[in-house]
Amino acid sequence: MTAPASMTAPAKVNLALHVTGRRDDGYHLMESLVAFTGAGDLVEVEESSADEIIISGHYAAHVPLDGDNLIARARDLLRATFGGDARAPVRLHLEKNLPVASGIGGGSSDAAAALRLLAAHWALEADEERLAALGLRLGADLPMCLAARPLLARGIGDALEELPSFPALPMVLVNPNIPLATADVFSALERRDNAPLPALEPVPDAKVVAGWLRGARNDLEPPARRLVPQIDEVLEALEGAGALAARMSGSGATCFGVFSSPFSAERAGRTLAQARPDWFVLPTQTLAAETAHA
Repeated sequence: MTAPASMTAPAKVNLALHVTGRRDDGYHLMESLVAFTGAGDLVEVEESSADEIIISGHYAAHVPLDGDNLIARARDLLRATFGGDARAPVRLHLEKNLPVASGIGGGSSDAAAALRLLAAHWALEADEERLAALGLRLGADLPMCLAARPLLARGIGDALEELPSFPALPMVLVNPNIPLATADVFSALERRDNAPLPALEPVPDAKVVAGWLRGARNDLEPPARRLVPQIDEVLEALEGAGALAARMSGSGATCFGVFSSPFSAERAGRTLAQARPDWFVLPTQTLAAETAHA
């Protein structure tokens, strides 16, 4: 039996997210600047005598094993689409390091990694475009998680514009360990026809990105803060730890602070983790556009 193939399923960070409308089918329209971290969950796939899914990691107990499990749905979608070799049984292992329902695309990123690994494992004829189309059937943010590089996302999250140049951002992710359902946040959203993102000028470093962020928003942050007031405390703590900019990612409740250097991010992460051991705290760095393409 061959060794398992593995892939990091990186955390997805919505640096800014503007809700600009709503379609007749209920899907919200948005514009978002998205980056992916070097840290995240880990997905492995290997041949097996029977299908199996193993969940480990700090947040394993929060991952469903039924029809709501996105890596299982990714496996089944590939089988339904391709048949043939895709019917061979596999063992899928998910090391769940990121909190669930936390606004950093954990489940979607896991499913994107599973799609890539399984397509390679079964040697399927599935190029980037086809995988993205299949991923969209699993969730609106699957195409961006499959891209896993700095980009602008529009529409329902499926219209992607990759950024030719974007710096790595030292940051700290913090979640008060309170799950927050995306549907609840959108239900509490008071306005759905907000202004689009400001123009994205060249951003050579974290300091310039932080300045741009001050002219942008996350339109889901106000309703999320009403639902989980602890988000206020997280943002204040990040700012107090020296973040150049602090904001909530996606539908929350995870927040991020952008720092001037990896050293300052690591130092802030240690300080926050010591002060609040009940929080999820992760010093990390987003992937630069050039790194993501490499």
